Amino acid sequence: MTLEDLARERVDFRFKGLPPEADGLTVAELAARRLNLFTDGFTTPVLALSAERLEHNLALMETYSARHGLDFAPHGKTSMAPQLFQRQIERGAWGITLAVPHQVRVAREFGIERIFLANELVDAAALRWLAAELDSSESFRFICYVDSVRGVELMEAALTAAGASRPVDVVVELGAGEGARTGIRTEEECAAVADAVASATTLRLVGVAGYEGEVPRADGERVRAWLRRLVALAADFDKAGRFAGLDEIVLSAGGSAWFDAVADVFAEVPELSAPVRKLLRSGAYVSHDDGHYRHLTPFNRVPEEGALHPAFRLWAQVVSRPAPDQAFTNAGKRDAAYDLDLPEAQVVRDARTGEVREAAGVAVTGLSDQHGWLRLEPQARVEVGDWLGMGLSHPCTSFDKWQLIPLVEADGTVVDYVRTFF
Repeated sequence: MTLEDLARERVDFRFKGLPPEADGLTVAELAARRLNLFTDGFTTPVLALSAERLEHNLALMETYSARHGLDFAPHGKTSMAPQLFQRQIERGAWGITLAVPHQVRVAREFGIERIFLANELVDAAALRWLAAELDSSESFRFICYVDSVRGVELMEAALTAAGASRPVDVVVELGAGEGARTGIRTEEECAAVADAVASATTLRLVGVAGYEGEVPRADGERVRAWLRRLVALAADFDKAGRFAGLDEIVLSAGGSAWFDAVADVFAEVPELSAPVRKLLRSGAYVSHDDGHYRHLTPFNRVPEEGALHPAFRLWAQVVSRPAPDQAFTNAGKRDAAYDLDLPEAQVVRDARTGEVREAAGVAVTGLSDQHGWLRLEPQARVEVGDWLGMGLSHPCTSFDKWQLIPLVEADGTVVDYVRTFF
């Protein structure tokens, strides 16, 4: 499948929020009509992705990575949108980071040639597919974590049974600390896993990696201390000859909360026996958010680097106002990200006049399956029929609720539609 195939897909009942009159049109035909989100038949709730803010965020991370000497493999599980994968690669991304085999298959279906799987892959069926994929394409580069001897043994057994002819490149994952998520807890255990890889015939050790966002009680000092452990592990492995014969050594970290620390510490990497590919994996920057990452973004700590812009806005309609201090919208858990923070009421579009004003005195206090609970202060100007525009927290759980997302310019013109695969 190609991006052109996505443009030829027919619009129908599967896609929330789109005008009923669009049924039967291809996505390309619908985009060519340049409909207005507010006046041309879109139904609520509808999620809009800002065209201008998306472009700003893509450009900002491209220049940030280049300025700090980092290669970039943004975490695609945030969006699972091949159109955005392509735009990131056009903006200089080395490849795409993913988390599970299904996501790898989606990326490969759309021609992504370099994939970093930030997970240990021990599923025999997935490894069988991967072996065939690697064997069929010399240009396909795949790297994944290993974090246990048992995992190495399972990979070796499955790949051997599959008759793999190309070794799978792996990086030893250093855990972020006791009580953190995946990853090896001590350097001694890392060495044992590296030894297991060296004994395998179907695996090749190409570096070390981890995720600093899992550092317990994370702050700048603790995160940088862990990152220096990661760099030291790479240097120790290199000194021991574990990377002999490689054209490059992979050193990877970087979520969306501490990539300034990654840039700082990776700038300190000593000279090793081969060039070091310093691979940053931040993904939430694409749409950014109005909650979790707005407060944690490294650009807040280093403002001269620029600023990411929240690019999502969820529009819902006020469908009930049963009391002076209470109203309900028609968007709930099926539509809005809510795993970290509730949506943020930002603007109201008046049903009578089309005027857009700040949502003063309006707060989202809860979500039911298909209703948003609003608390209204005396100054709130909200009536049944008005549209409420809300900012969303945590983009990772926004994209997965919408299969076809309008890409909207500031004046409401819809210029394209972003297809997702979750």
